[in-house]
Amino acid sequence: MSFYWIKTNAFIKKIFSNHVWAISNTENKIYLTFDDGPIPEITEWVLEELKKHNAKATFFCIGHNIEKHPEIFKKVINDAHSVGNHTFNHLNGWKTSTKEYLENFKLCEDSISNLQSKIYNLKSKLFRPPYGKIKFSQSKKLRKLGYKIIMWDVLSADYDTAISPEKCLENVLKNVSSGSIIVFHDSVKAFPNLEYTLPRALKYWQEKGFVFEKLD
Repeated sequence: MSFYWIKTNAFIKKIFSNHVWAISNTENKIYLTFDDGPIPEITEWVLEELKKHNAKATFFCIGHNIEKHPEIFKKVINDAHSVGNHTFNHLNGWKTSTKEYLENFKLCEDSISNLQSKIYNLKSKLFRPPYGKIKFSQSKKLRKLGYKIIMWDVLSADYDTAISPEKCLENVLKNVSSGSIIVFHDSVKAFPNLEYTLPRALKYWQEKGFVFEKLD
């Protein structure tokens, strides 16, 4: 199992202070995010679970998946969730030139804008780097374009096939607090852990008085 922080280290947040890691508030608001969709059945299942708890969330979409599954992307928008750019091909910024990274980002931006404008005439200005890996030069250029670089406070690690669904649930229940941005994945790989964790976490958080908000 590769190393990662479930609860993001305060030192890392300080170094990359131009990125958004959490949103401080006194209203028990937390921010659920889902990366890598839209995916048939899985994203739709997530939407149904969110509806059961009147929860809003943010979906960081891969442009290629938007192009393949536009109707599912529209469902996300129609359910009044927010969406963000996750590059067109899920690129690792550390392994990609800034020029190529920005071109790939732009392809995803176009995929989002073309569909979103047909529904609400809105334009997303949220970006999450795949793997959380982005160079300073890439981040600087995206922020100059008016984008917020959204990272996270709590990582569910649902994508990690080496952990059990019970461990995935523990990851989020033990670490979430008011203002947390939590990462899940609406992907085939993550679904065994997500299917177990999300309904239980939503129920627990709702009983604890947390409010589920989307990012904007």
